[in-house]
Amino acid sequence: MAESYDLIVLGSGPGGYVAAIRASQLGLKTAIVEREVLGGICLNWGCIPTKALLRSAEIFHFMQHAKDYGLAAEKISADLDAVVKRSRGVAKQLNQGITHLMKKNKIAVHMGTGKLTGAGKPGGKLSVTGADGKVTELAAKNIILATGARARDLPNLPADGERVWTYRHAMTPKEMPGKLLVIGSGAIGIEFASFYNDMGSDVTVVEMLDRIVPVEDKDISAHLEKALKKQGMNIMTSAKIESISADKNGVKAKITGKDGKAVAGEYSHVIVAIGIVPNTADIGLKELGVEVDDRGFLKTDPACKTNIDGLYAIGDITAPPWLAHKASHEGVIAAEAIAGKHPHAMDPRNIPGCTYCHPQIASVGLTEGKAKEAGYEVKVGNFPFIGNGKAIALGEPDGFVKTVFDAKTGELLGAHMIGAEVTEMIQGYTIGKTLETTEAELMETVFPHPTISESMHESVLAAYGRVIHI
Repeated sequence: MAESYDLIVLGSGPGGYVAAIRASQLGLKTAIVEREVLGGICLNWGCIPTKALLRSAEIFHFMQHAKDYGLAAEKISADLDAVVKRSRGVAKQLNQGITHLMKKNKIAVHMGTGKLTGAGKPGGKLSVTGADGKVTELAAKNIILATGARARDLPNLPADGERVWTYRHAMTPKEMPGKLLVIGSGAIGIEFASFYNDMGSDVTVVEMLDRIVPVEDKDISAHLEKALKKQGMNIMTSAKIESISADKNGVKAKITGKDGKAVAGEYSHVIVAIGIVPNTADIGLKELGVEVDDRGFLKTDPACKTNIDGLYAIGDITAPPWLAHKASHEGVIAAEAIAGKHPHAMDPRNIPGCTYCHPQIASVGLTEGKAKEAGYEVKVGNFPFIGNGKAIALGEPDGFVKTVFDAKTGELLGAHMIGAEVTEMIQGYTIGKTLETTEAELMETVFPHPTISESMHESVLAAYGRVIHI
């Protein structure tokens, strides 16, 4: 006989485990199913361990520039194995933390591969096949799908973990790439390009669109490209991979640049960062008639419900943005909807995005270009870090803050930052957008001195001709 629950969550990433915890808090008897490790990709192979790697690279970078701070550091070197070991230790610690949270919240954990075998009224069914082949049958009034996504392969050159890497291989390298090709300049591609460049690799980034980090504001893209080139990185935009092959000795690629000329190059390794594929295969969606879009991502309503009664979906198997914090918030929305709490739907315009390259990038809301495309008349403010005392004192004067307002109402439409610690500062603007603030409230807000966050205030003032420090 099937074990019965109020809710089963399939997948224990930042969407799934948060949904399970919130459901348990609301009094629902909850189970979670995971085929690999608790915490999913984010905690074990994504967000957190990559930040550990990037932190090591950042410190290595500062050590190499110690003289800029009046210090001396000689014979600086990096131990790649030790850097990776630290990163894996961070992931392990967090994985153990999730295990504790499941026990604390009395959530039943079923390790194995889950597959839907029924959904709708009066409830759903799911089978779990363990590593030993044993099948456990589960039943629940509601099911949340949180199976995440995986890296998209090049069609003619699948990742092998030797010369052709996805983010997962790049996180646990067997050797330091001598000459690295990164295909794709989204957050994942740029973060690994930044890491390996700081660690000493010769890095080339290829982007088929006309600018790197193309979802960001154009001014951010331009500033980042200039900064990365200054650090020694080779950036190719409006570029196309004409051919690429790999063998035990390395990777050969022919790339057509924006000038239309094809250039042949040889690399030790290639990281493929060209997008994601939702993990929806073989989990029973087709048999149940679950609706997906033309890219294979599940369609959901504002409460994260699919077209099937009692079946919800959150995170990277649904519409973008594909971010861990978006998945977590969706998990809360879905759990509260199931418990009858009528949660607010999430507004994608209020979801911040962060890229942890060097320099960092953070943004929320509409870019200047998107705001104009949407028909807004805008007021735009810019403030450079070179005008901020704390940034200069830190030796981090490279960066700026850009804010975009509706000229008619003063509504904050978007905010965009590049520079030191901007991934920590963006939440100030995110709160402002959630509270539907205008320029008036932001101008009247007192920002502490000396902090880089003062640049946020100055950017708002600049949009209305009131900037103080430039």
